[in-house]
Amino acid sequence: MQCNVRGGISDTKPATAEIQAIADKVKSQLEEKVNKKYPTFKATEYKSQLVAGTNYFIKVQVEDDDFVHIRVYESLPQKNEALALHNYQTNKTKQDELTYF
Repeated sequence: MQCNVRGGISDTKPATAEIQAIADKVKSQLEEKVNKKYPTFKATEYKSQLVAGTNYFIKVQVEDDDFVHIRVYESLPQKNEALALHNYQTNKTKQDELTYF
């Protein structure tokens, strides 16, 4: 999944199975950083940004009315690097817009 404009952030899109898989792969990184376990971790929507790889900005539902925003970096395929949680924002709501962070 990539956006069309290098450096630009895509429009918000509903999360797909691929986006959920990306979120799942960095869930433990986030839990370690915030020192909290998330029994619920459901990607609901995302934006992407094409850089030297791809940044994914993903809204994740962690409780009924509690969301986190995560920024995940996926390197170019030839680099063969693991997905990395680059940043996160906690205490978000369903209505909070995904923005660059």
